Amino acid sequence: MHGGNLIYSICLNNFFSTLPHNLLGCFKGRFIFCHLAAIVLTIVCVLSGSDWFYFRAMRGLVALHWWQPALWGGMFLPVLVPATFIISGSIGSHKRMSWLGWAIGQAALLGWMISSVYKCFTGRAHPEHKVGEDISQVFKFGFDRGGVFWGWPSSHTTVAFAMAVTVVMLFPKRPLLKWLALAYAFYIGICVSMTIHWFSDFAAGAMIGSVVGVVVGRSFRPQSPSN
Repeated sequence: MHGGNLIYSICLNNFFSTLPHNLLGCFKGRFIFCHLAAIVLTIVCVLSGSDWFYFRAMRGLVALHWWQPALWGGMFLPVLVPATFIISGSIGSHKRMSWLGWAIGQAALLGWMISSVYKCFTGRAHPEHKVGEDISQVFKFGFDRGGVFWGWPSSHTTVAFAMAVTVVMLFPKRPLLKWLALAYAFYIGICVSMTIHWFSDFAAGAMIGSVVGVVVGRSFRPQSPSN
């Protein structure tokens, strides 16, 4: 248990010591252009009517209950998966497993924080379950005019891609693991774009989440036990 406690302490310290730097890193250099690209893409989707067209097409093809696993999975897996790796790695003194847990945990936290701040200031209306009036252009810009649980970008998607890309960065020579991680992210993102979010919410979340994953992956990779 002493070895497990030591691993836990080292990883915990690294998690908090890199957190502020990685948060700022998501907006530095060329990464800021990824945020701007997400904004521009959203504007194009809204003004061109693509978001509304996609919404109407999907409402005719899918039922909400078909995608419940993605909605609940995207909410709870970002907590359960890192916690499982962290606890298992600490109990078994498996540093690499614990390290992975802390890395994807930080990615999930940063993805949620960044997407929540965007939501707080954009206040975008979310799609209704039935096709009615076109509300795809409704934004309530300001502070906390639409809450942080609905709106632009999709937190489900941002967090899923942040976690998946972190795995890709940490395991560049594990193709099966990389494809599984990305398949999970796309499954979550596409499903929420068909139900509780607009298509541009998904697209922007995927772009911003990928930035988070790259930053966190680069931060943890040089210190990974495998290196």
